[in-house]
Amino acid sequence: MKQVVQNYKSGELALLDVPVPGCKPGGVLVRTAYSLISTGTELMKVSEAGMSMLGKARSRPDQVAKVVQSVATNGVPATYRKVMGKLDSYTPLGYSLCGVVEQVGAGIDDVKVGDLVACAGNEHALHAELNWVPKNLYAPVPDGLAPRHAAFGTVGSIALQGVRQGESRLGEVALVIGLGLIGQLVVQLLAASGVRVVGVDPDPVRCELAERLGAAACGDPASPAVESAVAELTDGHGVDQVYLAAGGGSNQPVELAARLCRDRGRVVDIGKCRLDLPWNAYYEKELDVRFSRSYGPGRYDPEYEIEGRDYPIGYVRWTERRNLACFLDLVARGRVDVEPLITRTAAFDDAVETYQSLKDGDLKAVAVLFRYPELTEEEGASAEAPALTVPAVPSGAKRSAPLRAAKRPVRLAFVGAGNYATSMLLPHLARRDGVDLSTVVTTTALSAANAQRKFGFGKATTDLDAVLGDASVDAVFVVTRHSSHAELTRKALLAGKAVFVEKPLALTEDELTGVLAAVEESGNDRLQVGFNRRFAPLLQEARKRFGDRTGPASLRYLVNAGRLDHGSWYLQQGTEGSRFAGEGGHFVDTASWLLGADPVSVYALAPSGNEDLQVVLGYPDGSTATLSYVTAGAAGFPKETLDLVADGKVLQLDDFVRTSVYDGRKRWVSSRLPKARDKGQSAELAAFVRAVRTGGPMPVPLGSLVATTTATLAVRAALTGGAPVTLAEAR
Repeated sequence: MKQVVQNYKSGELALLDVPVPGCKPGGVLVRTAYSLISTGTELMKVSEAGMSMLGKARSRPDQVAKVVQSVATNGVPATYRKVMGKLDSYTPLGYSLCGVVEQVGAGIDDVKVGDLVACAGNEHALHAELNWVPKNLYAPVPDGLAPRHAAFGTVGSIALQGVRQGESRLGEVALVIGLGLIGQLVVQLLAASGVRVVGVDPDPVRCELAERLGAAACGDPASPAVESAVAELTDGHGVDQVYLAAGGGSNQPVELAARLCRDRGRVVDIGKCRLDLPWNAYYEKELDVRFSRSYGPGRYDPEYEIEGRDYPIGYVRWTERRNLACFLDLVARGRVDVEPLITRTAAFDDAVETYQSLKDGDLKAVAVLFRYPELTEEEGASAEAPALTVPAVPSGAKRSAPLRAAKRPVRLAFVGAGNYATSMLLPHLARRDGVDLSTVVTTTALSAANAQRKFGFGKATTDLDAVLGDASVDAVFVVTRHSSHAELTRKALLAGKAVFVEKPLALTEDELTGVLAAVEESGNDRLQVGFNRRFAPLLQEARKRFGDRTGPASLRYLVNAGRLDHGSWYLQQGTEGSRFAGEGGHFVDTASWLLGADPVSVYALAPSGNEDLQVVLGYPDGSTATLSYVTAGAAGFPKETLDLVADGKVLQLDDFVRTSVYDGRKRWVSSRLPKARDKGQSAELAAFVRAVRTGGPMPVPLGSLVATTTATLAVRAALTGGAPVTLAEAR
């Protein structure tokens, strides 16, 4: 990947090829969409690098003191080698960006792959195509906020922390000295808080911009108009706070602050300006001088920033991360407008030239953004679409069931007895002839006992191995949380059991490969995934009425999924996968069954900041299926509606309440279901039990289950890559 770097000894700026950072636990790997140049802080660093060695020493007396101490401790030769080695190396630039989560590290459950986040930190939010960012240095971007605006998150947090240090109150008057990027944001934040603001800057263009963004008056520091505006707004008392957002070596800002601040007012230093305080002026007014430390509490604390240890909100209300989230919210709600601050948006490939223009003064800017390409060449930005291999069904898998006594009931064991198992599966099985609910296994004894009491299981236990080792058990139902499906399925297959696993079969390609390895090792392919919609009576009848087709079809499937309740384990994205990874297989399977084929390509789009998805599946004969999986719809609207169009015919599904078929000459409409929607669970379970009892084929071929799972997983790859993913058949 590429990253902007600078050699502090020579001053050289470069766009360097560097390795992609690993995704460590406690953070996320983020692909940058936009990063922001801090025209104050970063240009100061760039300018220092271009100085002579004497100039560098004069600009950083703190570092000179360290060198002197090192000479006393280690001697001149060792100190010289150390200093030259450090100077003659590349250092990164940047600390404020917005990007898309590409990988999620262990221990992260508040964001998922594909989420848009704003990131902070001069070691983690760099001008680079990919950055690893620890948990407390990123924040999710609110719905509807553009990525180019979210890239202001860090500098916005700096301004916000400065305003917090000033403790401004409604109706007060504040003076902002320095109307660069930070100063302009401070003006807007104060104005949004009900504070009247006077701005000071020698640049009339910046003064005019600040007035457009909410300042009551602005002017040159030497202009009498500034003092007149302060006197008029404060009845001659002076401003309540002064915010120093200026840089440079002049002492004029602190002198002006003392002159225009009221008795016992507050002076807050946000920038890096000279602070040679005039003692008499500050003493006589007893001015309260405060410093604002970067983005807020947590800054420079490795336990907070790197290890992810948050400060309790009852003790520290506004931390770095909470400031970042707050600023993003203010921009999203229109209380702060960053668009007028953007002087230029440059391509990331032009980063070196952009810095040079800023340094030379050819480009006079408040804020400059780098815009990044969606894909690097290495990751498939070429014309050829990325491919994901559909794992082949093991050729050694046997097609017959294990021997069992034909006349005895089919003995079933359930692993898991949560809401879905107890409401949608067990009621159908408990009253079915020829079925013996043998054992229920759960992680907590009470839930197993409850299921045993309610549905009549012979035994209740928490010992999975005992069930898998029980030769009398014919089939195992895996109805647990998503993250455990693949491993439990693998174990049950290796134990020789027929397996019914609720969707999803797997959350990753590796998990799917592990399941198929178990099929090959055991020769046991007796597997069914809970894709029940193809068994729904209304859809079965409608497909029959629609008949065969000769040309390509177009299918539209709208899933009005709705919002999840707070606390739902479906929100645990870090461990349980995305919501679509868990549920999307239903809709992929239904589309593939209606079209009579497995998908060969997947393309996906997601509006930034939410879970809504648009997924387009391509099929061998040119048919397409568009799945709209949305969470922001009205609760009263049907959850699932479907249209299939081909050969002059249309099939419609209305939420498993009614179906209809139009063939150009006549219209067939099903009877409306009287009460509960029948989504096919009963028929699916009957087919599975029959296959186990008779030794016949499983209700859905294993190859179809694998293809559907692979297509569902490919959605994540398509979102990350921004291009269609080809599903290549394994040979």
